[in-house]
Amino acid sequence: MRLKDKIAIVTGAGSGFGEGIARTFAREGARVVVADIDAGAAKRVAAAIGRNAIAVTADVSRADGIAAIVGRTVDAFGSPHIVVNNAGIAHRNQSMLNIDEATFDRLFAVNVKSIFLMTNAVVPLMRAAGGGVILNIGSTAGIRPRPGLTWYNATKGAVNLVSKSMAVELAPDGIRVNAICPVIGATGLLEQFMGVPDTPENRARFIASIPLGRMSTPDDIANAALYLASDEASMITGVEFPVDGGRTI
Repeated sequence: MRLKDKIAIVTGAGSGFGEGIARTFAREGARVVVADIDAGAAKRVAAAIGRNAIAVTADVSRADGIAAIVGRTVDAFGSPHIVVNNAGIAHRNQSMLNIDEATFDRLFAVNVKSIFLMTNAVVPLMRAAGGGVILNIGSTAGIRPRPGLTWYNATKGAVNLVSKSMAVELAPDGIRVNAICPVIGATGLLEQFMGVPDTPENRARFIASIPLGRMSTPDDIANAALYLASDEASMITGVEFPVDGGRTI
């Protein structure tokens, strides 16, 4: 087991990529905190994993939400060795001028501020423990952006860059930080990304831009996260890790 005896927090773990990561980490021996704003989804995933998982309901854009996640982790399992900042939202594919201020603020709060809050909460614990791993789920949108998603792209550009900066600053503490950058996948955000109904024809248009000829899956992202969280990646920090079938080439 590649994560035996590790303690991991995964945000946005009630569905999609986060659920895939939580299940994979647990299968590889980790005790997992399944954090999600949707209480039912978090409980469903934690129940499916079993005794090595707990569910926490929280809004990651709020300091009290992050405090609840980290506090429950410490109480149930101990200090986290691994944190996956996966929770994220998008806006519907449309003109950048159609996005209102409230949507803009919420995008940055969930996608970027959450990492600021989580970092402040867990880095002191990781320093005291002598190291740790932080994985931020960025996106190919922050490397090679698609039109119609400008403000979402901006948040993921921030996630990708902050991961590099965190990696440099935290390296002396033995804390590795990497960004995983998925290409579009068949998750709950798919129709927002496409901006059109989810039909086979519309999917085909987006798949045509991916050289390997398919969208990403939760297993694709989970396998990348497993590698980067494991000791096998002990020399890897500060990378933007595209899981994109060649999309960003």
